[in-house]
Amino acid sequence: MSFTLSTAIRRAAATAFTAALLVPLTACGGDDGDADTGAKATESSTATGAPKADLTVLAASSLTDVFETAGAAYEKQNPGTKVTFSFAGSQELAAQVQQGAPADALVTADTKTMDGLKGETGTPTVIAKNRLVIATGEGNPEKIENLKDLADTTLKVVLAAPEVPVGRYSEQVLEAQKIDVKPVSEEPNVRAVLSKVELGEADAGIVYKTDAATATDKVDAIEIPDAQNAVAEYPAATLKTSEHTEAAAAFVAWLSTPEAQKLLQDAGFQQP
Repeated sequence: MSFTLSTAIRRAAATAFTAALLVPLTACGGDDGDADTGAKATESSTATGAPKADLTVLAASSLTDVFETAGAAYEKQNPGTKVTFSFAGSQELAAQVQQGAPADALVTADTKTMDGLKGETGTPTVIAKNRLVIATGEGNPEKIENLKDLADTTLKVVLAAPEVPVGRYSEQVLEAQKIDVKPVSEEPNVRAVLSKVELGEADAGIVYKTDAATATDKVDAIEIPDAQNAVAEYPAATLKTSEHTEAAAAFVAWLSTPEAQKLLQDAGFQQP
């Protein structure tokens, strides 16, 4: 009887000792697993949950100033993410996409260009709208008042090329008013049109309202009545060739958030 009790006591003690050894080992294993998981989460996502990545965004020239501001805001909100923009005319951007240029997202100044890339992009979302104005030299030295004045053959008028969204919009509003304008040059994007006017190489040009607003110390903006104007829509979409699809989708979605929309509206863009 005493032997049986002694044996039982020894076995119970051994079991307790073994359990005591296993508890810290198990706890350490759990802590290591949590640490690894946390480290991986930190490496793969930002503070807001968007995946970290170096993103390249192809964007219409008219978005240059506001997107540089928006990109900085997005990077601040998403530490570890870098957004690099490549600005050009929408038709140039489309050509880059078709040629396989490495990029993650695309924002054009018209839906027509984006629609032509349906096989290359995700579902686009319109993030902003814009309107046209007539840009003249500071002080409007030629006293241009409306679209009809641009038909004066003594004026040097520049327009964007018709394959460029702003050029197509310009052609549309001029034809609707039956105004025949003979441009001295047709430029590859809206910023090139604005530059010609800024430098005094042209008396006037048709640009987006937001572009004229970036150079108020060098050009005057003559409003075009809404009834004679065109509305430009800016769709944004991810690119199917992106190596960072989740991060690209997060950036495109962010462009529709109140924070991004405020930046766009402060720059003169209209709500989508």
